[in-house]
Amino acid sequence: MITKLAMLVKPIFQLLVLLLAPILVWPNASYGQLFVQEVAKSYTFESGLPKGKITAISLINNSPLAFSNNDIYELSGHTWRSKTGHIPANPETALTQIEGVKVLSSVMYQNRLIVGTAKGLYRLMGKKIERLMPSNEKYNWALRHVSVVVVDSRNRLWFGAEEGVGYLEGTHWHLFTGKEGLPYNQFTCGAAAPNGVVWFGTTKGAIKVENDFFAYRFSQRWLPDDAVNDIAIAKDGTAWFATDHGVGQIKPTPITLEQKADYFTQQVEQRHNRMGFIAQSHLKKQFDSESSEHAISDNDGMYTAMYGAAQAFRYAATGNPQAKALAARSFNSCKWLVDISHEPGFPARVIIPIDWPEPVNEQYGHEYNKRHQQSDPMWKDIYPRFPKSKDGNYRWKCDTSSDELAGHFFFYGIYYDLVAKTDEEKKAVQDVVRAITDHLIRHGYKLVDHDGKVTRWGDFSPEYFNSVYGYDQRGLNSMMMLSFLNVARHVTGDNKYELEADKLRKQANYHIFALHPKEFFPPENVVPWDNNLCLMSLYGLINYETDPALLLMYRQALETAWLHVSKQKNAFWDAIYQSLANKFTDLTDQKYFEGKNLFPENHLYAPSVVQSCYKASNNPAFILENLQKIPLDLIGYTMDNTHRLDIVFDPTPGQDPTKGWRTDGYALPINERGHVRQDRDGFALRLSEGDGNDEHEGTFFLLPYYMSVYHKLIQP
Repeated sequence: MITKLAMLVKPIFQLLVLLLAPILVWPNASYGQLFVQEVAKSYTFESGLPKGKITAISLINNSPLAFSNNDIYELSGHTWRSKTGHIPANPETALTQIEGVKVLSSVMYQNRLIVGTAKGLYRLMGKKIERLMPSNEKYNWALRHVSVVVVDSRNRLWFGAEEGVGYLEGTHWHLFTGKEGLPYNQFTCGAAAPNGVVWFGTTKGAIKVENDFFAYRFSQRWLPDDAVNDIAIAKDGTAWFATDHGVGQIKPTPITLEQKADYFTQQVEQRHNRMGFIAQSHLKKQFDSESSEHAISDNDGMYTAMYGAAQAFRYAATGNPQAKALAARSFNSCKWLVDISHEPGFPARVIIPIDWPEPVNEQYGHEYNKRHQQSDPMWKDIYPRFPKSKDGNYRWKCDTSSDELAGHFFFYGIYYDLVAKTDEEKKAVQDVVRAITDHLIRHGYKLVDHDGKVTRWGDFSPEYFNSVYGYDQRGLNSMMMLSFLNVARHVTGDNKYELEADKLRKQANYHIFALHPKEFFPPENVVPWDNNLCLMSLYGLINYETDPALLLMYRQALETAWLHVSKQKNAFWDAIYQSLANKFTDLTDQKYFEGKNLFPENHLYAPSVVQSCYKASNNPAFILENLQKIPLDLIGYTMDNTHRLDIVFDPTPGQDPTKGWRTDGYALPINERGHVRQDRDGFALRLSEGDGNDEHEGTFFLLPYYMSVYHKLIQP
């Protein structure tokens, strides 16, 4: 087992620097309201602990001691050292049995001994033994396997049992099962923290209960091992965990959103910037971000564009010159992807130096393509997949997809509006937007590769939409093509792009198809990254549309797309939706849709859309919640939540059996799922982003944060 210690020492140091000296980062920054960011650290045998099970943990003068068999270890700096001494006995009681049943837990409460056993919860009053039967308006429990009893800092008696969790407040029992949010019930230990917080250890992770909300901490993101044997709590609320493979620490750290953004900007710049391109990094040592090395993705252009958009929003909201420089670098990188390819306007996926260590063309040769065609007959057998640049110094990846185009056009409109100020800066944006759009028009709304054929996922033509292999992409790709043309018209000022869009609407009904902007059923046709492409493209489509009739249709399309993801608690999607919905509200308030005789063939359509879509239907608080809960550690951990008690599996016919949501109908909190990219399914209960072998870029936080700040959806 490999420790996360090395990975986390440097990020935590950076965080402390930001907390103690924010002026070093940006002297005019507003650092806003503090919230608690949980920071996890794991210690294993590489930190000096034994390889075996850590059976107990305690705090002496607020410093941790770990116990393994008959050995004691103390933490010195970042290293554990063997210590002489003896293992303390349970101070509560020497009682081992009640009525012939083994005592599993005990605690003093109101001068009475409370005992948990396999057969129930008991209160001892002298020689009298009273069985406690917790009950309220919903439950009446004869408890079994009461493994944990704890008294919290507010003098409430807690228990953890097979039936669930409960606490006694005065004479009233508060009882919780999976329906009330309890994620798991195989309890092993418990401990009280400040402010009424209680931690429970289980055979599969730890559970923090605060204000009747359950936070679940399991997997390598949070602990060295899921089997928690003991918990100790420091005065500042830091929780220490004895597990089967080491000691875990979860420290509550006060931080602001702006400080968190500074941290993630540093993370991107230090480990995810390859020649100006932004992508995930590969970890040569599992779970160790200090072993990070540059990697390439299929969508370097899209990920670079998203980072550039984040910095553009940041510049517009704060005026920070670093943000402008990073946005400009991202723009130049995206433009380079377009300039390097075989034909004007074709954006490459990736650019790498000619001496890149991976044999990329050998990896993606004819044999690879033939194997891929067995599951996807439309897959291209194109070679080389990484042609040389004209100067021979680089290779660029071809077979570019709609993902790349969505990223490019999303960024270019934002960069043009918010960052490009001089004629030279604006002309550079105009040139690249014109080149890509003209390429699509020239080839019949297709991305055409160096082999003269359309790329696998780059077909936006009417012929494709009317085929058995393209009908399911008709709504999304029609809407995207109209969005590209709107961005092109806005940036270049050339009306030919409006004429082209008008032709697609009148001759091929692209605006009608756009009313159904992505697939929602059957499940096999639904992929989460299409939500990204859809909402990013709607941003340009709606922001740059001036026709009131089309705006009504596109607002309806936005609501349709939004409803499908509205329960996923994705801050980026929420921010796009709310910003566009707010724009529609403003236009409605300005009487933009009145007195224009819109849709005369159905006079009810316009007022119906205005009424039903007048205001955003999202909960704005979810944006803030999501941003606060995004972990600082963006390593892609494998997280399987299918065992949880607080979930409902998706009953949709044909659905993946590992899809589901919390009993409240919403996706699990972002820090409890393996979700470290914007374009993932929040309902995926079992998810891995590289199983600890990749770290993902902080754009995951930066883009929704700065977009929300710019659109005044949250306060920084």
